[in-house]
Amino acid sequence: MTTESNAPPPRLLLVGDAAWIDPLADALETASSATVRTASTEARALDAIRTRRPDAVVTARRLPETTGVALLRTLRERDATLPVIVATASGSEALASDAIAAGAADYVPVDAGDVDGSARRLLDRAAAAIETARRDRARRDRARQFDAIFRDERTATWVLDAAGTVDRMNRTARDLSGERAAVGPATSAGPDGTAAVPLWDLPRWSGSDRVRDDVRRVVETALDGEFGHAVVIHDAGRDGDRAEGVDADRVGGRDADGGRAVIELSARPVTDDRGELTSVVVEGVDVTDHADVERDLRRSEELHRVTLNNMTDTVLITDEDGEYTYVCPNVHFIFGYTAEEIRDLGTIDDLLGEDLFDRETLAEEGVLKNIECTVTDEAGREHTLLVNVREVSIHDGTLLYSCRDITERKRRERALATLQETAREFLYAGTDGEIARRAVDDTPAVLGFDAAAVYRFDPDANVLRPVAYSDGMRAVHGPPSPIDTDGGTLVGHAFVEDERLFLDDVHADERLADRSTDLRSVAFIPLGENGVFVAGTTAVGAFDEVTRELADLLAAAAEAAFDRIGREERLREQDRELQRRNERLTALNRINETIREIDGALVRAETREEVEHAVCELLTGDDRFRFAWIGSTDAAGETLEPRAWAGTERGYLDDQSVPVAAAGVEPAGRTAATGEMTVVGNVPGGLREEAWRKAAVSRDHLSVISVPLVYNELTYGVLTVYAGEREAFSGLVREVFAELGETIAAAMGAIERKNALVTTSTTRVEFAVEDPSFLLSRLARDASCTVSYQGGARQTAAGSYVFVEVEGAAVDSVAAVARDLLVVDSVREINATATGGVLRLRLSRPFLAGELADHGIVFHGASATPESASVVVDVPEGVDVSRIGRLLEEVFEGTRLVSKHAGDRTGERDVHSRFLDDLTDRQLEVIQTAYYAGFFESPRERSGEEIAETLDVSSSAFYQHVRVVQRKLFSALFDDRNVDLAGSAD
Repeated sequence: MTTESNAPPPRLLLVGDAAWIDPLADALETASSATVRTASTEARALDAIRTRRPDAVVTARRLPETTGVALLRTLRERDATLPVIVATASGSEALASDAIAAGAADYVPVDAGDVDGSARRLLDRAAAAIETARRDRARRDRARQFDAIFRDERTATWVLDAAGTVDRMNRTARDLSGERAAVGPATSAGPDGTAAVPLWDLPRWSGSDRVRDDVRRVVETALDGEFGHAVVIHDAGRDGDRAEGVDADRVGGRDADGGRAVIELSARPVTDDRGELTSVVVEGVDVTDHADVERDLRRSEELHRVTLNNMTDTVLITDEDGEYTYVCPNVHFIFGYTAEEIRDLGTIDDLLGEDLFDRETLAEEGVLKNIECTVTDEAGREHTLLVNVREVSIHDGTLLYSCRDITERKRRERALATLQETAREFLYAGTDGEIARRAVDDTPAVLGFDAAAVYRFDPDANVLRPVAYSDGMRAVHGPPSPIDTDGGTLVGHAFVEDERLFLDDVHADERLADRSTDLRSVAFIPLGENGVFVAGTTAVGAFDEVTRELADLLAAAAEAAFDRIGREERLREQDRELQRRNERLTALNRINETIREIDGALVRAETREEVEHAVCELLTGDDRFRFAWIGSTDAAGETLEPRAWAGTERGYLDDQSVPVAAAGVEPAGRTAATGEMTVVGNVPGGLREEAWRKAAVSRDHLSVISVPLVYNELTYGVLTVYAGEREAFSGLVREVFAELGETIAAAMGAIERKNALVTTSTTRVEFAVEDPSFLLSRLARDASCTVSYQGGARQTAAGSYVFVEVEGAAVDSVAAVARDLLVVDSVREINATATGGVLRLRLSRPFLAGELADHGIVFHGASATPESASVVVDVPEGVDVSRIGRLLEEVFEGTRLVSKHAGDRTGERDVHSRFLDDLTDRQLEVIQTAYYAGFFESPRERSGEEIAETLDVSSSAFYQHVRVVQRKLFSALFDDRNVDLAGSAD
């Protein structure tokens, strides 16, 4: 194995079946000092690589559950540089090609008969692969290092080709070169879009011949194979860089008065393996700051001198005897004395007091911090100072004192302590008055002001009322008065605009309401929506930053306390409201229980009369409501006639008639007229305005609700219920009664439909339809023909299908007219003759027949000519024909009763209904289409294949449907007849 003498022994991982891996591993360890590990499966190999990365991996061609090439691909996804060698005893050129394509470092055949020889070959090949991988990693590392250097924003880097032309530059170099400025015409461009010009011709250097020559000399030195270096001094103000847009901040180092920049350039040649020049790397560093260090030091000295003269902390230096060796020029900020006056006072003990600190402790610690002491200034005012003392050696001085005035901070701490106690008291205050008095009483301790007041907003009167004020306020201002919230006064403005006002002299403000006040400095602070806090003094300009902040904190604490009282009051009101709601919910639960009982009664009822009586009795049972009745309009529609009632009626319905009118009448009459629910929460409230109220109040009917009984736009009457207390019918109760009205009407409709199914006595009624928008009328009028309804399939998910017969016009012309109607989704020509035919229309909404069927009415037929139209229906016995007429009036703009004839549908229903009920929607559609298309005529007018094509089904499916329908028809005819014959024979 050929390796460098100082290279460590390689670490190899062998992957494959132990039958050939183990002998090969033993041979490898015997032939060299290599460290060899083995793994039998891909999973174990990956785990071994993860725990300790080998120098190379040797894998067999075949592995349990996978292959060596598959393992190779997995490794390449995780590590692009780890050498992998595929070793196999039975290989091929195809396998070798696959392995190399997957990223194998080498492909080595292994001879099972010559393990030692194979091991030596494998070691040599592995060493070569490891060395190649090492070189690749080294190249990648060098490339990454160069990229890191190239991207360094602190250094401008240019890469030039062998002719000195710029090939690449980083962002810093681009800014330094002035590349964003306009450049003359270029014949080519670099890969980053820069002009392909020599470095010395870039805008940065080309403006000055001296600078351009310096740059060119550096580059040419490197082009000759030597290291080039130069310091270029560039005057941006003279050469115009600033005017051309060079980023001075990014380039750095600009002199404030001349725009001077000092750039240090270095150029290094780059050669290939043969020693030939390939490129030049030029680096530029802005060293302007280094050139200006001396000047900056002078400026720093001046800055420190100005700082010491203006800072608020005072610095003093003394010797061991306390004699001053340095006095800060700003000493007057704290003590009021000049530096000379401080020296004349004596030693440091005379200024700060004796025994300020222990000298031995200072010697041990080196510095003592935050020593608190009290001193007196030139005016006799006391100041609290924090003093730091440290040992120094500055000329003759050995002790340095730094003094900070914390007088205001101490005052603030005392005020904050008082404010904290005030906030704690606010937590226990139970009323607005307690909060206001506490805020006023603590104002002197917190702010140092004796005059304070709190105004509370009265929303009912829209004024601010003084609820608490101090004796000091009374003394200098007098008792405060209520103030309007129009914003014209200082208190009103602060509240309305939510604006804090700190006035050094209120007499200078035009909004001052009382010019006789002795107050001068006054604060007006809004308390949110609660009111305004006022505090002041007779001194002018009494507010400093600390006082303002403390006033804000006191006002904020009072506002929070007022808000807490408000929230607690709202919570108590919410509790009361919840109690009221619980009471209403209890009543609602009783109503719901009644509704459930009514629902059960409706299910059991066999007649409309049973429904009406059950509803009235259940509503008035167990003292639920005092009285309930159901009425319907008379034939003329002018009066509401009672049909059923229960409860405490006491002749109420006998004393009065109930006219149908929209206003001024009994609630039942209003509901019958408007079709809307009517609720009267307080019957005695309009006792003299409406006569029915007197009769109701005399029977303790104090509130009433009247609900229309409507289902599918058909009215079955009016339900009216009376209660013995006011406002008994709340919002939830109204919703329940509205649903109850629909339920009762639906039950009545269901009973009518049921009766319609079992009764055989009907009345055939014909109505003339004068509505020009009626579908058949529009077809007949627009196509100048006669159109008649022939039948229709049941309503399906795809829509409602209707068959119409056309007479007196071509079918295709009528179809064209139908397609232009919005209500028609599609048209099919089922049959056609010279003067007519049959069309199948698919409608976007249900046909009239479906709506009538919901009420037990059978749609018998309809026809239309260009001049008129008619509808014929069969009304079962027990259904009021006038109600059907009103229903049609709601559907059409104009209808008129033409005729009525009694009839019997016994035979028709026995076969017809049972047969139609047994058909599916698709079967009915198919057989109707076949019938109207003339399939059953002799000879047939259209074949089954043609009809199947019309229906979009196969011909076999069409014939299958026809046979099924025929069988069901014969079954309905003959099976029932056989039963009857059998009964007769008995």
